[in-house]
Amino acid sequence: MDTKHTHSPCCSPADPKAHAHADHERHKHDHAAHSHADDHDHGHNHGVLPGWPRISAALVMALLAEASHWLAPQIPALEYAGMALAVVAIGLSGLGVYQAGLKSLAHLQLGIHALMAVAVTGAFLIGQWPEAAMVMALYAAAERIEEQAMDRARLAIRNLLGLAPDTAEVLQPNGSSRTQPTAEVPPGATVRVPPGARIPLDGTITAGHSSVNQSPITGESVPVDKTLGDSVWAGSINQQAELQVQVTAATADSMLARIVKAVEQAQARKAPTQRFVDRFAAIYTPIVMVLAMALAVLAPLLLGWAWLDALYQALALLVIACPCALVLSTPVTVVSALTAAARHGVLLKGGSVLESARHLRTIALDKTGTLTTGQPALVAWEVLDNATTSPADAALLAWQIASRSAHPVSHAIAQGLHAEGLSASPVQDLQALPGRGVQARIHGATYYLVNLRWAQENGLTSADLQAAVHAHSSLGRSVSLLATSSHVLALFAVADTLRPQARQAVQQLQAMGIAPVVLSGDHPDAVRAMAAQAGITQAEGGLLPEDKLQRLHALQAHGAVGMVGDGINDAPALAQANIGFAMGGAHSTGMAMETADVVLMHDDLRRIPDTIALSQRAHRVLWQNIGLALGIKAGFFALAVSGHASMWLAVLADMGVSLLVVANGLRLRRTAHKKPAV
Repeated sequence: MDTKHTHSPCCSPADPKAHAHADHERHKHDHAAHSHADDHDHGHNHGVLPGWPRISAALVMALLAEASHWLAPQIPALEYAGMALAVVAIGLSGLGVYQAGLKSLAHLQLGIHALMAVAVTGAFLIGQWPEAAMVMALYAAAERIEEQAMDRARLAIRNLLGLAPDTAEVLQPNGSSRTQPTAEVPPGATVRVPPGARIPLDGTITAGHSSVNQSPITGESVPVDKTLGDSVWAGSINQQAELQVQVTAATADSMLARIVKAVEQAQARKAPTQRFVDRFAAIYTPIVMVLAMALAVLAPLLLGWAWLDALYQALALLVIACPCALVLSTPVTVVSALTAAARHGVLLKGGSVLESARHLRTIALDKTGTLTTGQPALVAWEVLDNATTSPADAALLAWQIASRSAHPVSHAIAQGLHAEGLSASPVQDLQALPGRGVQARIHGATYYLVNLRWAQENGLTSADLQAAVHAHSSLGRSVSLLATSSHVLALFAVADTLRPQARQAVQQLQAMGIAPVVLSGDHPDAVRAMAAQAGITQAEGGLLPEDKLQRLHALQAHGAVGMVGDGINDAPALAQANIGFAMGGAHSTGMAMETADVVLMHDDLRRIPDTIALSQRAHRVLWQNIGLALGIKAGFFALAVSGHASMWLAVLADMGVSLLVVANGLRLRRTAHKKPAV
């Protein structure tokens, strides 16, 4: 939807600086609105939870309260000291939560805060004040960790625009250049980009030939040759020669700005996962309260009980039904599962991620740096003219030239040939051929390591050569030719390589009934070839970040979707997906890791099916805990209704069930990553 803006006299279009400031203020306002929406989605915890110093102190106090409780039979004075420590712990960590819970109860909004208030009150009524303190402190710590993950993601989004330079060298009519803030450079202006510099604004090349690393935008694994008329994007890196670029979009409309906007919009649209305990509390808490009230009122009227006896039994019922075990079952189960995952290099950002991973039906993977290693390598080479060059001579000549070039494709050729034990020889007059390759003199003769375009321009192509190049290109390989001025001597094919564990990970996902697909900004031929190697039949290439979002929307119509990526260009898709998985290795970006819900620290794709299997196991354990809690409490509930319950039985029910669910939840810490069961 287009929005019309009216300009006041102080911010007229003729005043670009003021206009840029107004755009900046609008962006801050929009960002604040998204942040507020996120806060709302996550339970209004901002202002409810304290900071880490208070939470840490509360955890210490809760532990001391537990120690006092156990030592109280030998030292009775510790009973009151422990109760005081528990009150202090709750005051430090959970007073805001407790107050919010009481307000929720008053308004009949029975969510997690209401359940916490009931649990803490019930624990104090039965004398289990250390348990109340520990529950509140653990809850505050878990919530604070989740909030900090969200805050880091927002900060990473704000820092993304820093990829583009703040200033640009703008060419003047007299041929000189003047440095200006990029926010003040209008479309139509021409900027100068020296080699090694980041391109400041989106535009079209009007002078110069160079290779440009645009992996931050498109995710392509190797730099792309750029020449007159080609488009470039802000934040990409000019590698070889000076370029002149005519600006086609202002800073606020650049591809980077559109990525930022897409991430924010995706996070705003992403529905929060409502915790199971929150859903259960809305049913469990009112039922227990209604039953207790019914017992207190109806037992004297229908069964002839004394009013005080009925009130006592109703209170015992509330104590028996105290949801401490239920409240404990979730954090213990979740923390155990998160610990098990972290031990194997998988960082999950919160319990909601763990809960929802089991619902995934599709896993979308980026190609470069995700399905592949992200490093080009020499995968094949062949001599084309045996009459003039032997394979050993061709390898030596190519290695001598490639080892002196800084281009990533040349580096891959040099690395691949170096393994064959070649030694250095003198190379003279090394020269870059922008957009074509490189040339050098060796032993008085000139040799070229170039692309097919150079061969075509110099009349050295043949049907056999074009067929050989096409055969490699169709597999997504970048082809370089070793040539003289009259012959093409050899062909060298460079490509990104599949991660060693990728095929096994794909097989595990398929065995679990989860469909893997590839969505990449790389060349479609390269994407399809790599997907086929991994055993994936559905693959699309040539996708910009906004295109990936559209594909994810379509996939989400058929079920929950996980997205796996490693680059800035993947950030919008990682935010849009039901669960975003970021590769956490050396080549991954902080933006991807902060935006994602899960970080795979060892870049092992097998950890994705492991995470889904862990989510399934955690769900089963959680249901087991709920079954234990409700089953045992149901037995004591029958005693209360029949008039045979007592407070000490209530204490036994609450303590015993709490210990059982804690022990059961801790089993997940011993979970080993195995091949997921179907």
